[in-house]
Amino acid sequence: MSTISDPLTEKLIADLYRTEGKAEIVDGRIVLISPTGELPGTAAGEILFSLYAYAKRYGGRACNGSVAFLADLPNRKSFCPDASYYTGPRAGMKFLPIPPDFAAEVRSDDDYGPGAEREMAKKRTDYFAAGTKVVWNVDVLSEDVVRVYRPGVPEQPAIYRRGEMAEAEPAVPGWTMPVDELFE
Repeated sequence: MSTISDPLTEKLIADLYRTEGKAEIVDGRIVLISPTGELPGTAAGEILFSLYAYAKRYGGRACNGSVAFLADLPNRKSFCPDASYYTGPRAGMKFLPIPPDFAAEVRSDDDYGPGAEREMAKKRTDYFAAGTKVVWNVDVLSEDVVRVYRPGVPEQPAIYRRGEMAEAEPAVPGWTMPVDELFE
């Protein structure tokens, strides 16, 4: 179902299917993603549950952090967000052939500092280049808990804090989620 026809990329994708644990194809290699701790794992789960309820009512698919999405970018061939919403073609037992409409990336212990900030900005740029409409950067240790990025204004995220309702327009139309639920 993938539109990727480069033999080297096809080999990497085949290797990704055999990789144990969460991983992405970045810069021509498979990059393993470390397991996460309680707070980020719980936040990702809450986002997934909220998206799942939305998808049951309005359509689309809510995907957990183990689902891989293929991308056809020069430096990136896949994504594996912590939670996501997807309306593209189905793929059965295969990786989804295109990136999600919405991706939530929840920060873990190693997602802090200048290097991590650069990597997250680069990944957001990749998401937008691949067609993702909205990316959440969720930081359960910050007052600015949810930063909502969009391709037209990638340096000006909407920011949501405790007590507020976060959104993912236009990727998930009409969906909102209480920021406080990220801590339950």
